[in-house]
Formats: sequence, structure tokens, C-alpha cells
Amino acid sequence: MTVPTGTSTAPTPAAPVRLGTASLDDVAATGAAVPTYDRSVVTPGIVHIGVGGFHRAHQAMYLDRLMNRGEALDWGIVGLGVMPSDARMRDALAGQDHLYTLTTKAPDGTEDPRVIGSIIDYVFAPDDPSAAVALLSDPRIRIVGLTVTEGGYNIDHVTGDFLHSSVHVAHDRAELTAGRTGDLRTFFGLVTAALAARRAAGTAPFTVMSCDNIQGNGDTARRTFLAFADSVDPDLASWISTDVSFPNSMVDRITPETTDADRDDVAAHGYTDAWPVVAEDFVQWVLEDAFPAGRPPYENVGVEVVDDVVPFELMKLRLLNASHQGLCYFGRLAGHRMVHEVMADPRFGRFLLAYMETEATPTLRPLPGVDLDAYRHTLIERFGSVAVKDTVARLCAESSDRIPKWLLPVVRENLAAGRSTRLSAAIVASWARYAEGVDEQGEPITVVDRMADRLQESASRNHEDPLAFLRDREVFGDLVESEQFTADYLHALDSLHSAGAEATLDMLLAEVAADPGTGRH
Repeated sequence: MTVPTGTSTAPTPAAPVRLGTASLDDVAATGAAVPTYDRSVVTPGIVHIGVGGFHRAHQAMYLDRLMNRGEALDWGIVGLGVMPSDARMRDALAGQDHLYTLTTKAPDGTEDPRVIGSIIDYVFAPDDPSAAVALLSDPRIRIVGLTVTEGGYNIDHVTGDFLHSSVHVAHDRAELTAGRTGDLRTFFGLVTAALAARRAAGTAPFTVMSCDNIQGNGDTARRTFLAFADSVDPDLASWISTDVSFPNSMVDRITPETTDADRDDVAAHGYTDAWPVVAEDFVQWVLEDAFPAGRPPYENVGVEVVDDVVPFELMKLRLLNASHQGLCYFGRLAGHRMVHEVMADPRFGRFLLAYMETEATPTLRPLPGVDLDAYRHTLIERFGSVAVKDTVARLCAESSDRIPKWLLPVVRENLAAGRSTRLSAAIVASWARYAEGVDEQGEPITVVDRMADRLQESASRNHEDPLAFLRDREVFGDLVESEQFTADYLHALDSLHSAGAEATLDMLLAEVAADPGTGRH
């Protein structure tokens, strides 16, 4: 046979298969682990509100581990989307039978791809709020999980009170007061309506399990749901108070946002996944054992089920989460875009360790058996992982919800105890400088925050009124009245303006070395 010039006899590569139930054997042939259990026999037991990357890398992964052991097959997860933006997750999961790939990446570059099958359905509440209420009212549902972000609980950062004036909250209150469920817009309205329906039907209530990065996340969920329910029906609120459990938990796994490069990596292995998840290989879940309606045997797959979560919770929030804020603003101002690039500069690791050792650790509760020094150094290693490819922008987002919950409690405890706030105040100052919207190279910064306009307006006055940013009492309360804190803050902000981020870190580290205790005060 004569082959025309410029043509090839090589076969055309087969198109990658699409992830789904029918293609699991093909996916397994690529080297990815796939569910070993029969998903057709899995029945719903959990509704999870806020199905994003973290939930799929964490709680859903633990449940998948159990199911691969032949356990918890009556605890399948049904995702519940409440925000209009959740339609993207609905569509991505529906197109592949609610399966997805979780690839964990070790610092040495080792990858472990695994198809997770514990999510069995997804309901998008805006399509039919009454159907969402019916799902939550199903007697088979015994846990309602939440990963709705730090800002999702609709609370005042300073007082901790539920914000009844929120437009959508007020709308849902009016709907429920009128006995309607067809146009509910918030998870407060949906969950409260379902609890009312279960109470009326004599069905046992579900447990509300918050998995968000908030100190006392279960207590916060309890307080906010009770406040909303009381505004609708005080008798219902009283029943929720006595009959519904809200366990606290501590969750930990660095999970960057999924990128097109992550999708391409999956496709390169021979199959397509519309929304895979990438995470570090470290994972931890500490969970309060308060589940009157029952729970999966999480302890069988590494979850620490305990009587008191608070010490673990404070350790994680004040060391890991607050340290993320400690590196992201300084790092972005210095011109870095990736977290591992920030941590490649040793001064950032030294700064974070100094913050953790001298300011965060003194505010923690006793943790028998936990080596805090090892934990702190492990965090530095995790932040520096090149394989995870976490972005500085992700850590900088929604700061007005994060700083008040993760860092400011450290500040207030140290002020009350007469301890140093030098480094915590410098982190706040770096946020204020970041909010000016331009880095030290003159590149624009996109501030992603629900309060972005207000924060940037305050930051624009940093030069004429150096305390302008701190005067926002919705964020900072009365900290602007503290002579110690404002002195530390102004000291760092002035250096950031005059010398830059890296020189400011050098200055702070030199000061800590000279006086690691109470500083200049």
C-alpha cells in the first residue's frame, strides 16, 4: 500500500472515557482506585449543605473509606446546593453519576488518585425549595452537615449575634411565618422548615454537624439556628434547643481550588472528570461524639471522636488558619502568587514560627499527648509543599470573615493577659496594606471579600489616617482603643509603607529575638 506523503499509519488515540458508573473498570485500568462497594445499594443518611472541594476531600472521603470496608452503606451523602452558584456543582456531579476524583499529593510529589463514591445524589434547592425541605424531612436523613464558610452563619463579628436584618433571612422568616416553603432562600429557612415538619410528623430530628473553620462551630450553628427559629416560632426553637444536637468539630486538610490544569492531569491518565479535587496528603478530623440519631463509625477510619473538641479546635484555628493569614498578605505584597513560593523564602517560615510560638501557643488549652512543637514545624512543611500548588489569592479571600474568627481572639486574649501582640498586629497591618489594592511592584490586587468596597475605602486613607482601617468596629470591635495594639499596628504599617514586606518581616524577627515576651510594652 502506498502511503500519501505527510500522512501517518499510526492509529488515532482513543478519546478519554468520561468518569461514571459504567466506566469505572476503565478508570481503574488507569491506576486510579475506585469504589469497591456496590453504590446501587447505598441509601441516604446525610444531607450536606455546601458541597465544595473541602467537603469532597474530607468528610465525603472519610465516608468513602468506611464504605470500602463494607460499613456505613446506609449513610450515603446527598448534596444540597443553596446558592445560585451551586448549579455548577449540581451539573458537574450529575454528569458523572456523582462520582469524582480526589488526588492527594505528598510533598515528595507522590500522587494518589482515588474515585470517591459516597455522594449519591445532589439537590439544587433554588429549583424547588419545597423538594429540598422534603429531602431534609426524610426519616432516613439523620445528619445534616455544613461547610458554608466562615461568613455563612450570618453573625455580627463583634457581638456574635445573629443578623436578623439580612434580606434573605428576613424573606425566609416571612415565608415560614406564613406557612410557605416554596420560595425559601437560605439554609436557615430550609433546615428550620424541615425540623418543623419532622416535629409535626413525630420524626426524630437530625443532628446538625458543622464542619466550618469557626471556634465552637457546633455552638455557633446552634446559636444561629435557634435565633432564626425563635424569630419564626418560639415553641419550635424550644424544641430544637432540647432535641437537636450540634456537635463541635475540628477539620483539617489543605485543599486548593480546582484548576483546569487539575482537570488536564486527570485527562492525561485516560479519563475525564468535570470537577476533580486535589488536596495534600495530610488530613485530620476531630469530632465531638454527640449524635443522638446515630452516626457512621468514623473512628474506624481515623477520625478522632472525643468528648471535648475545643483544645484541638483552638490549636488548628490559631496555629494553621491564622498562620495562613500571616503569610498571604505579606507574601502577595512581596510579589508571590503561590504559597510554596512564599515559603521558599526562609524569613516567612521564621516569622510564622515566631507568631505561633510567642503569641498563638500561649492562648491554647492543654493538649495531653500532642507535641505542639512538632505540630508547628509540620505546618511549615505543609505550607511549603510544591505539589499542592496552593495559591496566595485563596488564602487572602474573604478576610473580613476569617481574621475576626482566627486571629483577633488571639489578640484579645494576649491583651487581657499582658502579653505581646506585636506579630498579630503586624498581620492585621499587612491586611490593611494589602487592601490598598496594589502590591510593591505596582501590580493591582483584586480584593475578594464581601466587604471589599468598604475595606478598600478605609485602606485608601491609610496614609492620611493610619488608624482608618482599624476604625471599622464591625470587624475590629474596640481594638482601635487599645494603646498596645495600635502602637504595634502603626509600627508595622509604617514599615510596610516605607520599607516593604520583606524588610518589615526582618525588623519584626529582630525585635522578637531581642525581646520575645511582652515586647515594648
